[in-house]
Amino acid sequence: MRSRAALIAGTAAAALMTAGITATTAPQAAAAACGEGSYQAEAVLNGGTWTARRGSTTLYTGTDLRAAAQAAVNSLTSGRTAKERVVVRGSGSMPAGSRISLPSYTVLDVCGTINVTGTGSGDQAPVYSRGTRDIEVQHLNLTGSPLYGVFLRNVQNATLGQLDMRLSAGLGVRIDNRGDTSQWTRNVRIDNVYVSGASSHAVETYGVDGLTIGTVTARNVGESGLLLNQTINATVTRVDAENAGTGTGYAAFRMANRNGRVGSSYPTNIRVGEVIARGGGRGVFCVSESGGAVIDKVTLTNTGNNSVLIENCYNVSLAAQSGTITGGGELRLAARSEFPNNDNITVQNLTVTNSSIRESPCGTNTTFRNITRVNTTQTIC
Repeated sequence: MRSRAALIAGTAAAALMTAGITATTAPQAAAAACGEGSYQAEAVLNGGTWTARRGSTTLYTGTDLRAAAQAAVNSLTSGRTAKERVVVRGSGSMPAGSRISLPSYTVLDVCGTINVTGTGSGDQAPVYSRGTRDIEVQHLNLTGSPLYGVFLRNVQNATLGQLDMRLSAGLGVRIDNRGDTSQWTRNVRIDNVYVSGASSHAVETYGVDGLTIGTVTARNVGESGLLLNQTINATVTRVDAENAGTGTGYAAFRMANRNGRVGSSYPTNIRVGEVIARGGGRGVFCVSESGGAVIDKVTLTNTGNNSVLIENCYNVSLAAQSGTITGGGELRLAARSEFPNNDNITVQNLTVTNSSIRESPCGTNTTFRNITRVNTTQTIC
């Protein structure tokens, strides 16, 4: 078992290196190799046959990866109040209109690649959980065309470890509370996720209280790299996006729909270490009564739309430590008439080259400080 898991983990690492991706150590601790450690059930591919087992009991034998994995999950102790673990060893396919559903107190470790085929509708995802608590996905490699790679709704205490999604459609990770908006999804951790080729966002949240993200790496996705909607108490180490939202108004990092609003105010509760954007749509986009955010560092290069657009946002600090904007669209502070104007926006510690800076209309308590302009015009209040 261990030699096989080590081989799969080594192959995955080699693939990352070939693609020029450096694995990021999670904020908590380095991840164990896929499949290592104790588990309660497993699904193993041998030749063309999947076998699911719990101990000496065979749960499933056949050619269906999803059925084998679900059988292993379903064999875990009923009514448990402590996590039990399933390991999937091998690669295979599953339809876009199907899912592996995780109940509460379940750990899933996929040592191989799931290729998602065909089309589907609704909230289908290779990894799905709703109305649950204490779930964990330690490793997951996906290819193909899922509707969502991972879909979590109204969950508590969810952890996503090392995720690699090289897709041709769909959205990478969606975590929300839209099943019951009276309840927040709470306490979510994402260590390291790489998404390429998605037609929508790499990672999106909506209605989450308590979010910790290590690194989101987005390559050639159709919309945002990381989109936070109505999410509070979030810490993000890095968003690294290349060609995210090309030809659209989406951004490497976007906040929308009262993101960062706690009660009726915007205390600082969204903290982002670094945003990197190369090409794509916008670099940083704050919109629709969002705020309460500090972004320490930005490196934004040749974005096709605004390098930065802050529109109807409150208590936002951009480049609190340092930043560069090179080429691409202008850095713009703007407002729509249906929402209150910008308030308490600080733009600082930036070197802006071959671009422009514009504030229109004038906001309240706007601060521009320590801005170096190179071949860059500035029109501010």
